[in-house]
Amino acid sequence: MAQAITSAVQGIQDSHFSGLCTCPISKEALQESGHHYPGHTEMLAALTSSNDQVMMMAGRSLRITLATIHCGIAQVPALLSRESLGKLFRTTHKSLLIDFNIAAPKLAVAALNPHAGEGGMFGSEEEEIIIPAMTESRREGIDLHGPFPPDTLFFKAAQGTFDAVICMYHDQGLIPFKLLHFKDGVNVTLGLPIVRTSVDHGTAYDIAGKGLADPASLAAAVTLAQTISTNRSHHAAAGN
Repeated sequence: MAQAITSAVQGIQDSHFSGLCTCPISKEALQESGHHYPGHTEMLAALTSSNDQVMMMAGRSLRITLATIHCGIAQVPALLSRESLGKLFRTTHKSLLIDFNIAAPKLAVAALNPHAGEGGMFGSEEEEIIIPAMTESRREGIDLHGPFPPDTLFFKAAQGTFDAVICMYHDQGLIPFKLLHFKDGVNVTLGLPIVRTSVDHGTAYDIAGKGLADPASLAAAVTLAQTISTNRSHHAAAGN
């Protein structure tokens, strides 16, 4: 399993392939094999010597990126910083411009706390970290809106108001995303020098060999990998 990922990345780096589309892996099996990564995203970052990797979940109605990924919920506030959020805003903005060919990306930011902190009553992360990071990124020309209370934001985003939503932690973004795109969502790793997409579901060993698996997410992931590869080639050819 791990060897297949390593070989695929090497094949792309040697210009044999245009991109990588992965099926789900067992994170437990990956750990037990001696490869101590939380998942594909972190492993691919190490294999490509990347520091700006970002997990995006992409569907026709909603795209999300995550400030924190595989960590306990109690760890999230300490992992947020102005610097890390600024990097996330830039990487998401750049990917929408190039990979998704969106001329003027419009990004929404989900608050960490209920009611966006309610002026500090329900938490100070918005005032101390998120808003200052947004202010700095706006100076770079990134079109950011929010931070919005998450309980109202995703409805608006799914209606097309925003091109992507920046989420503070895993389930904040994955729950609304999978509600809309459980069968056809795509996991995209942004910020890598290679194209990488994946299905948005797990291994589902419980239905293996029963003819019950739905290939829609894999088909969407292959299609999006091809689209991103084409968009990057056109962008490079244009000299941008």
